[in-house]
Amino acid sequence: MNHSQQVQQITDLLTSWANALRRKDVSKIMTLYHDDIIAFDAIAQLQFKGKADYREHWQRCMEFCSGESMFEVHQLKVQANEQLAFSHSLNHCGGTNDKGEMQSCWMRATQCWQRGSDGWKIVHEHYSMPFDMESGTILSNLAP
Repeated sequence: MNHSQQVQQITDLLTSWANALRRKDVSKIMTLYHDDIIAFDAIAQLQFKGKADYREHWQRCMEFCSGESMFEVHQLKVQANEQLAFSHSLNHCGGTNDKGEMQSCWMRATQCWQRGSDGWKIVHEHYSMPFDMESGTILSNLAP
């Protein structure tokens, strides 16, 4: 398999993953993660260890967004070789609140991938949002 095929495989997996996020399909979301994933998400706790821990987090996230959900992957870059890959993107995500208003923000994402007998799986994921160092305020209104 050449480099462009590996990149395309990961791009296709992330497209499927983003579709699952919009549908709030936690089972489908979790198919991309390795059993021993270590994740640094922008919310809730410092780190998540293992697929079960991260699944609970994703479930809470989906329940928090009571209405329509949005998730768009922008500026995706993928580098890959035979066994390891990484991807990074800017993601526009959000959902409707209890008043039906869409609330969204931009987040940064980096995924580290490993290819095994069951295909490409994310072994490390990191989501973050920028913040102002002087005030400590999250800068959720920034856009590319």
